[in-house]
Amino acid sequence: MPRRIFLPIAAPFSVMTAFMSYRFLALGVVPAFPDMVGHIETTRIAFLAHVCAAPIALVTATFQLMPRLRARFPGVHRWSGQVYAIAILIAGLGALVMAPGANGGLVSTLGFGLLAVLWIGFTIAGIINARAGNITAHRRWMIRSFALTFAAVTLRFELFPMVGAGMAYEDAIAILAWASWLPNLAVAEWLLGRPRFSAVPA
Repeated sequence: MPRRIFLPIAAPFSVMTAFMSYRFLALGVVPAFPDMVGHIETTRIAFLAHVCAAPIALVTATFQLMPRLRARFPGVHRWSGQVYAIAILIAGLGALVMAPGANGGLVSTLGFGLLAVLWIGFTIAGIINARAGNITAHRRWMIRSFALTFAAVTLRFELFPMVGAGMAYEDAIAILAWASWLPNLAVAEWLLGRPRFSAVPA
């Protein structure tokens, strides 16, 4: 089943990306993110909010999607879900503040800005449905939310070969402002549309 294959692959990359994001604790903010100096200088608080909270969302998301954990420890699922949602709210708002000054110009601003809005919106939709007892809808919205959270991993997988091939960072990031999350969301919708996936009990 696609989900049984996807989660074991996604989880280690999510955790690895999250820990790599905290390299600034050892290196310092500017040495760790040399291509983000503009954000560090102009929107420092928003930048720090994003890079501190987004990895937390990335790690907790992997636990949220584990069926056995949800079934055996529903309290842990609810608690980690709250951490996930708060992390996304902080990181998403930070991303919205940074979006107008994104490397790559208007194309990047629109791409990352829309990503932040949808990231927060999908997560809120999932929470609302959970509180309303509509677990099936809650599960579907949170899968979409995770698809956008996983954009952090997708962006790095796409960025390294692009820069390695000689593309300027600013040119690459203008493409990745969209390419880092649109394919993820398309895959999520494809999975959600499969009969086997939809038939799995919430």
